[in-house]
Amino acid sequence: MTHDHDLVLRPTEAQTEAALNPPAGRNGGDLVVETLSGLGATTVFGLPGQHALGLFDALRRSSLRYIGLRVENNAGFAADAYGRITGEAAPLLLSTGPGALTSLAALQEAAAGSAPVLAISSQIPTPGLGGGRHGYLHELPDQSASFRGVVKSVHLVRTQSQIPSAIAEAWKSALTAPHGPVWVEIPQDVLLAETSIPVVTGGDAFPEELPPRPELTALAAHLLSTADRPAIIAGGGVVRSDASGKLRQLAERLQAPVVTTFGGKGAFPWNHPLSLQSWLEDRHTTDFLEDADVLLVVGSGLGELSSNYHTFKPRGRVIQIEADLGKLESNHPGLGIHADARLALQALLETVEEREERGEREEREERGARAGETARDRVRTLLAKVADRIASQELTLEQGLLKSIRSALPADSPSFWDMTILSYWAWSAFDPEAPNTMHSAQGAGGLGYAFPAALGAAAADPTRPALAVSGDGGALYSIAELATAKQYALPVTWLIIDDGGYGILREYMTDTFGEPTATDLTRPDYVALAESFGVPAVLTSPETLETDLTKALSEPGPSVLVLPALLRMFAPTHLG
Repeated sequence: MTHDHDLVLRPTEAQTEAALNPPAGRNGGDLVVETLSGLGATTVFGLPGQHALGLFDALRRSSLRYIGLRVENNAGFAADAYGRITGEAAPLLLSTGPGALTSLAALQEAAAGSAPVLAISSQIPTPGLGGGRHGYLHELPDQSASFRGVVKSVHLVRTQSQIPSAIAEAWKSALTAPHGPVWVEIPQDVLLAETSIPVVTGGDAFPEELPPRPELTALAAHLLSTADRPAIIAGGGVVRSDASGKLRQLAERLQAPVVTTFGGKGAFPWNHPLSLQSWLEDRHTTDFLEDADVLLVVGSGLGELSSNYHTFKPRGRVIQIEADLGKLESNHPGLGIHADARLALQALLETVEEREERGEREEREERGARAGETARDRVRTLLAKVADRIASQELTLEQGLLKSIRSALPADSPSFWDMTILSYWAWSAFDPEAPNTMHSAQGAGGLGYAFPAALGAAAADPTRPALAVSGDGGALYSIAELATAKQYALPVTWLIIDDGGYGILREYMTDTFGEPTATDLTRPDYVALAESFGVPAVLTSPETLETDLTKALSEPGPSVLVLPALLRMFAPTHLG
């Protein structure tokens, strides 16, 4: 009897001949790029370095497109965005020591935002490994130790024969829910040595699925079907698993209002009658969610920003669907379902009962106040309260800027937002209009994300112009990447809000201590600086922003808009 697991695919004569006579002049770096190509990679990001030269030399013998940035951290941000936009693992090629370590902040953001980044770093030569003090250039006692607390998995290579399997395993890890960055290390001598190993032709590394346990979804479906006031918090897991359509079906079946987290922007239509939008830093929204008798949390760990700085205290039953096991019930007890958001929502759709048939719902809405408020009534009431609170603070400049950006930005164009006041506004108040189009650095909260991330998105899809929004403080972190934008003619428009410093920190310090310290910056002439890179730039104003931005986004290649403005945040509601 022959069993399936006994079947072995026999190589063809051509494959045998190729294996016996591999082309000359290949090294360990060729095994890396051949494996990446076999897995389906088409684009890689990074910077060369002395220990990684064998890897970069192999690129010229491959079909992979290389996008070289000027700083490793920015290369990591570009790979992060490429992974978010495409859903593919984005290769990031790095050199040893300082080059590798400079990528850490970007990998932390990728981990917090569940972006699939495949970082491949060189190492000192094999004889120097093991923690001794040999004095090699860039030597660290244990380079991988710096990354173990950041990435999903670490894969160490010591021989050329290990390269294809290690990279395939890392690729699989990066794309298994929850997505995230992974780390591969290969010593310099292994990359440089000539290889007689056959050309890598296979490369399937399918990510593992993460289905929910059926007894848990059965209980969740019962709780949701019998709830009087169900509500849903939709996080980034919904966007990453391409589950926004299933979320909408479930919300409509349950008549459950939906709020999206800052990382889950676009998971639910902004103007849907059941949409609470994203006003999570508003006590009215917090009260609304606390009043739910059953709260479904999908693809969110309910961290600091998603819980109004941990002031959210649910009174009803919490159901949490989360692919990251460490986040399950980490902040609130409840029915924890360890699963990919798409698979869990599908299971609920197959089980949950519709709360009201359309005819019954319309009859109830016609009865109006006699039957009490419907879910849609309560949504309208909440959004009106939020609007009144914001209106009372006279923040028309900030709201007008977001409106101008939304009007100028094509609906399917991605936008990337740095840690700056206008971005904090956008978390709550910006309509992304489509899933997977709005991204920010709110996962880890580092500066300098927006522009290099937008470059990565433009590399992924150059048919759609990308927008980056930074403050002048954050812009100085990534100003060197104007050279990258120009070199590859990437269609990215960079809007720099210039307030002469770290605006949000200035505001925080003034509110807390009465005056700011270390927040003012001497800044360059950003228009002249951009033009020195050969990138067209315009000094804009709140009145001309929409027109200037529309024009910039419609033209090929990179561009810069500089907007001098002092912006304010809306008043917080978590301080009591």
